[in-house]
Amino acid sequence: MSFSSMHKKLSSGNANKSANNAKRSPSKFLSALVTGISISTVGALSMTAPTLASAKTIQPSTANYSFTVEDKYKGTATRTLSKSGNTWKYNVKARVAGVASASQNSTFTINSNNVSPTQASTTYKLLGMGRTHKLDFNPSSKKVTSNYKGKSTTMNMSQQAFDDLSLEVQIRQDLLNGKFSGNYYMAKKDKIEKTPFKKSGNTKVTVPAGTFDTVRVDRIHDDNSRSTSFWLAPSLDYLPVKVSQINDGKKMDLELTKAN
Repeated sequence: MSFSSMHKKLSSGNANKSANNAKRSPSKFLSALVTGISISTVGALSMTAPTLASAKTIQPSTANYSFTVEDKYKGTATRTLSKSGNTWKYNVKARVAGVASASQNSTFTINSNNVSPTQASTTYKLLGMGRTHKLDFNPSSKKVTSNYKGKSTTMNMSQQAFDDLSLEVQIRQDLLNGKFSGNYYMAKKDKIEKTPFKKSGNTKVTVPAGTFDTVRVDRIHDDNSRSTSFWLAPSLDYLPVKVSQINDGKKMDLELTKAN
């Protein structure tokens, strides 16, 4: 999410102008927040060939993060992954106090190494105004229905498609089981999109929660003004411990503060 338009208004202290800006483009303000709190489409991770006879499964967890936008706006995020029977739920909440908030929810199953989403939603609010985007997956008919701003769009899934959070889990599953995937597919508001990533090596990263050995993954953007990097910790089932994003020249950094 880009906080660019919001930053100019808030720094001037003009609440009315901020509200007008939020009406024009709330989604831009929330894109960095949503991207930061989810791994979004991390792919192209080259690992050793998998042994799927006894696929490993990530464990339920709760993780807390802090993030900054342009070294000016500070916020917090909490990610909770839980399981009940065969159903998994992933909930993420983030907020910049007094300015914006966002929440994401995903429901899915895991069969062997395969994640199959059933429902997902993203809700954001900026200065009290916001929107919700919902996705309903139908694996049997290979279709996914998107609902946004009163418009319903049904899309064919020729390939398995994911929301942000279920895709994060699929990527982490693939990493745990040494599986390679060049690309994954994301269900957007009106289309299913293939998104490439590249693995940029292994590195040690220090964040408030501690020092971790990580795998760094960079998203390949068509727009050179954008960049997104994730640092994933094998010791935490490849949970992201750090995210760095530049969007429209505005930088956002997110770091893990606590993991259970």
